[in-house]
Order: sequence, then structure tokens, then C-alpha cells
Amino acid sequence: MDCIFCNIINRTAHAEILFENDNVISFLDTSPVNFGHALVVTKKHYPDFLTVPGNELNHVIQAAQVISDVISRKLKCHGFNLVVNNGAAAGQTVKHFHLHIIPRFDQDDFRFKLNLKKYSDDSMREYADKIREELK
Repeated sequence: MDCIFCNIINRTAHAEILFENDNVISFLDTSPVNFGHALVVTKKHYPDFLTVPGNELNHVIQAAQVISDVISRKLKCHGFNLVVNNGAAAGQTVKHFHLHIIPRFDQDDFRFKLNLKKYSDDSMREYADKIREELK
């Protein structure tokens, strides 16, 4: 398997590493939405969000909280987005779980393309019932 994130973890590919511990590594995204856009990556290879064990997700979230705080203060951004793309339809291009920290600025012109839907009279309950059925 040739995974760019595994190569970064193993130091066979270059990255601007921001943070690292036994479980996660964080580095700047090479195609940032805004400068300072960082990734938090599990050191163990998991292809996507749904395959990551809960304890590993805890490590990612804890690191993301610390890194987001530093990014916010040092870059003086006005906010940030935490984003996980899961699957090709959602924009996942590297099949190794990672979380994006995207610093946001009031006038940065980045917007998620919204094409908001409207539920019909009973369809909201139907969707909720489908989902709840498995969550009981």
C-alpha cells in the first residue's frame, strides 16, 4: 500500500509537522483552504472515519482541540472548521483517516456550497425512523 500519510509518519515523505505524539501526527495541508490549514492524522492506518476505533478518535479530537487553540491564537483567525471527509462523494482523496483544521477569517470567501433541501410533510419522520431503527 502506498499511502502518503503513512510515508509522512515513517519520514519517507516530507511534511511541515506541527505536532506529534504516540497516536497522532499533525502537519500543514499542502493544498490549504487558508494558510495554516492543518491535518490531524492517526498514526495507525485506518481508511476512513467508520473504521477508526473510539479510543483512537479520542486521541485525534484531543490533539485537534490543542492544535486549533494554537492556530486560532497565533494566526488570529476569527474561527475554524473541523472537517472529516468520508468517502469519495464527500471529497476524501487520501484513504487514511484525517481531520482538517481550517482557520477561518471574516472575509476569506470560503463557503461550503449549500443546496439546502426541504423535507415534505411526512418525509422528515420517515428519515428519522430509518435512522432510529438501527440506533435503538
